[in-house]
Amino acid sequence: MEVDIDIFVGNNTLLDPEIYEMWLSGQQASDGANLLINGSLKDFDIDYGMLLSDVLDHYRTFQMLERLLHYPKRLTEQWIFQIAPSIQRMLIERYYEFDDSVIREFLGKKLSARNRKDLDDVSDKTGVQVKSCRRQFDNVKRVYKVVEDSNCDLVDSIRSTFLLSENLARKYAAIMYLTSNRFETGKRKLQYITFDDFLFCANLMMCNWCCPKTDCSFEETSMEMDREFLQDLRDLKPVLEKETYDELKGYVLGIMKSKLPERIYSDLDSNFKSFTRAVVNIAYGLNHSKEARDLFVDIVEKFVEPLRQGRWSDKELRSFLEIYTSAASHVQFFKKLSISVDIVGIVVTNIISMFSARVLCVHLSKIMGISSLVLFVLL
Repeated sequence: MEVDIDIFVGNNTLLDPEIYEMWLSGQQASDGANLLINGSLKDFDIDYGMLLSDVLDHYRTFQMLERLLHYPKRLTEQWIFQIAPSIQRMLIERYYEFDDSVIREFLGKKLSARNRKDLDDVSDKTGVQVKSCRRQFDNVKRVYKVVEDSNCDLVDSIRSTFLLSENLARKYAAIMYLTSNRFETGKRKLQYITFDDFLFCANLMMCNWCCPKTDCSFEETSMEMDREFLQDLRDLKPVLEKETYDELKGYVLGIMKSKLPERIYSDLDSNFKSFTRAVVNIAYGLNHSKEARDLFVDIVEKFVEPLRQGRWSDKELRSFLEIYTSAASHVQFFKKLSISVDIVGIVVTNIISMFSARVLCVHLSKIMGISSLVLFVLL
């Protein structure tokens, strides 16, 4: 009986980035060969059978490399595959890249076997192949297992362990933070908030709500909120007492009267108490994991929706948030707190500066949703 076999012999491992991308996306080898012969290779007279054999050989190589890609340092230390360092970096970076739409679907959820089984639904919703969805889910879970108990800087830890670029490592750090704290992101009223919006918010929280030192008083992990910060938030309840509240309202409304149209000023005047109560309650609730998980839901329900109903413009909202934040250095009660007003001012300035670039392309409701975080940095 005659048997036809294809034999490939080589020294240096030659890898085609285009075929690698096809493999990562979960395409069948035959589909990949068709794409090549009708795309980048359409002007060349190439036998389809030979091309398919080459694609299949690439796929087999990638499958052998995959176990090394799970632990990237092993790829750089092994001698079985002779791969140039630049190609190694490309393989690692692309393997850990992800589709925003896929990660958005399980952002903040428990990385359980049950949720992994639901990736068929994620595939149907996003149009990404199930195989690729599973790779992305498993990558997030793998990174999470490495950093979940770490008290080192998240970005540095991810970069050194998985050899990723700083930009990609920073994205993973934000995903780890949202996942660890189990923030609710899947409710219908949050669907308009994009993956980039959540990453923007997560980076702000990591920078301002986590202990910046490796020797924190309560030995928090790098994904936990600073407990001293949380204890300070408990001291905010007196803001709602008449004397302090009247001083705060008088300061803010006194300045805003000349900055807002009469209709918006009237809306602020009538809703100032409920607005301030929401700020205090959400800040206090960060001490309790169940309430903290609903942070984004509370922001939408208690800030975004009322402001949209009041038809506030972005300029009006910005102006109000700046004045409300500046109250920390003018209202007597805040001066007694251990929270640094100088740091608050710098943080708010940076947030507004970063946020300005987003205004042109983000819907007003999103603007309000993200800008509301300024209030919590104040606290």
